[in-house]
Amino acid sequence: MPTPPAPSALYPDIAAFGSLAAALRTVAEGCLGAVPVSSSDSDPLRHAAVDSALPHRGPLQISAWSYERRWAIRGTEPFQGLSLLDGETEDLARVARAARAWHDGEPLDDIRRAASFVRLTGRFEVPDHNPARLVESEWQHMRQEAVELEYTWQEQYQALIEAAYAEPALRALYPFTSHWALRFSGTTRPNLTVVGPCLQANSDGTYGLGRGFITPDFGVFTSAHEAVALAVRHLPSGLGSVTLGR
Repeated sequence: MPTPPAPSALYPDIAAFGSLAAALRTVAEGCLGAVPVSSSDSDPLRHAAVDSALPHRGPLQISAWSYERRWAIRGTEPFQGLSLLDGETEDLARVARAARAWHDGEPLDDIRRAASFVRLTGRFEVPDHNPARLVESEWQHMRQEAVELEYTWQEQYQALIEAAYAEPALRALYPFTSHWALRFSGTTRPNLTVVGPCLQANSDGTYGLGRGFITPDFGVFTSAHEAVALAVRHLPSGLGSVTLGR
C-alpha cells in the first residue's frame, strides 16, 4: 500500500487553521457556538471530538481520511463503547451540523434529518443501562446489520439472525458476533459471559452449530431454523435474566 500524503498536503485548508477543531468552527459559521470542540494532541489536522451535553453519550469522534479528502464521524454510548451512529462525507459543514445536534442531545433520528450522511446503527440509547433494553437494542442492531451486509452469503446470515431472534429463549440473551458467527451472553458488554452453543452461516448455504467458535460438532444443517432449534435445546438449564457486564 502506498504511503499516504501528509495531512498538510491533503488538507491544506485545515493546516491553515492549525487544527481540525478550528476549521470545523469556521465552516460551521456560528452553528457550533460555545459547543466544546477539541483536537487530538498527536494528530490535530485529522482528528477532533465534540462533547455531548448528555452523560450517556460519548464525544462525537471526527476523523479525516488518509488517502482522500473525506471525513468520518462516530457517536458512541460510553458504557459499552458501541456505535449509535456513524457516517462519511466530503462536506465539513455537514459534519458541523451533525456535531451540533449530537451535542445538544437531539434524538438520533433528528440528527440524521439534520445531516443526511449520518447512518444509524440500529442501536438505541439506554440511559439507565437497563440490561433487558440493552439486549433489545443489540438485537435491533444485529438485525439491521444483517440487512445491510454486502457479503455473498448475506441472505444466509440474515436468515440465521431472524431465526434466532424468533426464538424467545435466544432473544432473551445478549447476542454478539465473532467473524459472523452468532453467539450469546448472559451479560451485556463490556464483559461478556458466553452461554450456549455457537451458530454459523456458511457461504455454501448451510448452517453450523457447535460448542466452540466455528466448530460444528453439533452438526451442519440446510436451514437456519433447524440449527437454531437445536441451539435452543443445547442452552444450559437455569439461565436467569441478562445482567450488566461490569
